[in-house]
Amino acid sequence: MSFNNDTVATTLEWRSKLDIDMVPSHVRKSSIIATIGPKTNSPEMITALRQAGVNIVRMNFSHGTYEYHGSVVANVRKSITDVPGKSVAIALDTKGPEIRTGNMVNDVDVPIEAGHEMVLTVDPQYADKGTAERMYIDYTNLPKVVDIGKKIYVDDGILSFKVLEKGDDYVKVKAINAGKLCNKKGVNLPKTNVDLPALSKKDIADLRFGVEQNVDMIFASFIRCAEDVRQIRQVLGEDGKHIKIISKIENHQGVRNFDEILKETDGVMVARGDLGIEIPAPAVFIAQKMMIAKCNMAGKPVICATQMLESMTSNPRPTRAEVSDVANAILDGADCVMLSGETAKGLYPVETVEMMSHVCHLAESTICYPPYFNEIRQLTPRPTSVTEATCSSAVNAASEQGASAILVLSTTGESARLVAKYRPAVPIITITRTPHVSRQVHLYRGSYPFLYERPQTLPKVDEVGTQKYREAWQEDVDSRITWGMEQAKQYGLLKSGDVVIVVQGWKGGIGNTNTMRIVQCP
Repeated sequence: MSFNNDTVATTLEWRSKLDIDMVPSHVRKSSIIATIGPKTNSPEMITALRQAGVNIVRMNFSHGTYEYHGSVVANVRKSITDVPGKSVAIALDTKGPEIRTGNMVNDVDVPIEAGHEMVLTVDPQYADKGTAERMYIDYTNLPKVVDIGKKIYVDDGILSFKVLEKGDDYVKVKAINAGKLCNKKGVNLPKTNVDLPALSKKDIADLRFGVEQNVDMIFASFIRCAEDVRQIRQVLGEDGKHIKIISKIENHQGVRNFDEILKETDGVMVARGDLGIEIPAPAVFIAQKMMIAKCNMAGKPVICATQMLESMTSNPRPTRAEVSDVANAILDGADCVMLSGETAKGLYPVETVEMMSHVCHLAESTICYPPYFNEIRQLTPRPTSVTEATCSSAVNAASEQGASAILVLSTTGESARLVAKYRPAVPIITITRTPHVSRQVHLYRGSYPFLYERPQTLPKVDEVGTQKYREAWQEDVDSRITWGMEQAKQYGLLKSGDVVIVVQGWKGGIGNTNTMRIVQCP
């Protein structure tokens, strides 16, 4: 579909003209993240997932050993070596600060009824002595932070308790519903400010492992404030400074402190699993829409995650509600959508990715792009940087020229991010010499990265500004543009004769993007 200002006056009218039999006009722009697990941890399965539409693979560090996660990294890279094609980014998802119950006596689950009263203790002598009367919780400050009358959820909210009283090392609770007390179950304290450290010893070791393995991004669990992000950046250190930090917002504190987190982080994940326990489930969609909108306004990538196609873990087809959930995440403005158990342990991992890809593609094709561009432009503070002004103008020119793509030459991926911020209706072909950038730009909606490996030969730095430098620079630029358009043709993004908007800089280095050109694909 294409938007025509002469025939469609409003977004409402645009939606009224949608057709269920329409053929999507462009390739899919949003990215798909797939969690790798026992079902998919092989070069062959990872290749199948790539061919089905996966752009980023996720390793969940709540489970598995370093040996196992190292095998995932190796298998991803072997897949790309064996079957060359589009790049794939690797993400490390941290375990993060969490609270768990202890073990029950003899590891036997204990059933309790609604109304049952018991003690939750932080005394470690009961760590392996859980009974119906007393169960250990591994959060020492529990009695200090939780208030009488507040709720405590156990095992993803399957068990709910109300706090009746508290002492120095315990809280007395009453079960709101029936259930079973089990070993090592997660504990949530909704609307209670938890003072756990942002990073455990395990998290720190995991982050350093990620740096050693040269992962592309960190999915940082349970981020509660901007300082949490700064601590992660400090642990990553100089050799990991290029790694993107994606803050997972999954509790009440994180939502309340979202503005300060957004300023510090490279991107955001709306992690709806724990979030749906920490805040009322009916309010999750409000948090999702708010966070996605703020990320869009800031031009930072945002991922929507958790239970998106959950039923396909065991069924070949999703529910209608799940399909609508994926589509609405795209319509809300998510850059990426994520699969967890569906691809880690599910029976139909490839089919799940194919279904998600198809739904995302259709959803993107129903978006009315010009009003969106105008809203983002109006909401962007002035004055903008030269780079952002150039990128915004390129998106506008693509619309006015009926261009088939925007081609961006980028060293850090920043220009690609800023073009994506203004949500062009066409693909963003990103040409870079930086390997990790060629993988990380999958975070930005519409970005199609290509790694240009031909070495750069320019005059010495002290010759910048001379005629000799300008000629050599433009020759290198033209070579990258021509090569990029040829690659795009091979992937079906362009064809000969298409109009292409090119975004480039006037010299090498970072932050020099200031030029927009309109060219024709050879």
